[in-house]
Amino acid sequence: MDLSVVIPIYNEEQNIVPLYERLNNVLSKLSQGYEIIFINDGSRDSSAQILDDIYSKDSSHVRVIHFNGNFGQHMAIMSGFEQSIGQTVVTLDADLQNPPEEIPKLLAEIAKGFDIVEGVRQVRKDNAFRRYASRLNNWIRQKTTGIQLRDQGSMLRAYDRRVIELMLMSKERSTFIPALAYSYASNPGFVNVEHAERNSGKSKYSIARLLRLHFDLMAGFSSAPLQFVTFTGMGVAALSFLFFIYMILRRIIIGPEAEGLFTLFAIQFFLLGLLLFSVGIVGEYIGRIYLEVRKRPRYVIRKTLSKEEKTTSHE
Repeated sequence: MDLSVVIPIYNEEQNIVPLYERLNNVLSKLSQGYEIIFINDGSRDSSAQILDDIYSKDSSHVRVIHFNGNFGQHMAIMSGFEQSIGQTVVTLDADLQNPPEEIPKLLAEIAKGFDIVEGVRQVRKDNAFRRYASRLNNWIRQKTTGIQLRDQGSMLRAYDRRVIELMLMSKERSTFIPALAYSYASNPGFVNVEHAERNSGKSKYSIARLLRLHFDLMAGFSSAPLQFVTFTGMGVAALSFLFFIYMILRRIIIGPEAEGLFTLFAIQFFLLGLLLFSVGIVGEYIGRIYLEVRKRPRYVIRKTLSKEEKTTSHE
């Protein structure tokens, strides 16, 4: 098998059929064998039945993985990686904002010798908040982790089999696949791709989920937040010591005073907020350690539909 296309699905009932039709039309024109792996990440609409219908009509190219619940986009993609057999693996979202017609561009770059190829969206069709938030996240990620992703929000990417196998050796529960792939790549590349309006439905990434994903990226690939807390604590301690010296000298020279009470309260509230922020940062790392040491399954597969077998399995 030359090519595997991995697509996570979560409540995309209106997009699945047009996605499959467009994708199959593109892949059928390529001079290589291919498979399409859909991962149903616990959808609550009719996505599961639609995927089953597509499989029944095209079992030679389509494989379907049904999760037991909602385990998240990146865990769905990891399960697709485990099931894939293609020498090149392409990922894309199911909302058709990543046009399937752009896949040949990525494959052409892989053929040049790149081991991962990032699809960089040229004219994003998201709202202004999402665009500016993405730019901010890109800047923070680059400064803290050193990972040079040009468009971390784009899931239209191609991976060489070697990188896929290395990623599968990583068993952490919380991860960010593009950054994980970059850490294993020896020759990463990129190509400009189109970005379309969402075909139907709405984004599954709320602000809270985007923040959690950003924490996964920060905590999973850098200790910079912990270092920030350490250096900030050292700086605040130094300033506090200088302020203490100032108050002693003021008392000796000027004498005791009742003024400045609200200033002291303001300083106390600032230090309390800084302390809570620092505890939260440390807690993020401790929480991830806790998730890892429990060694619970990263996801549970309820049913797999493939030409070779139809089984109920657990990962």
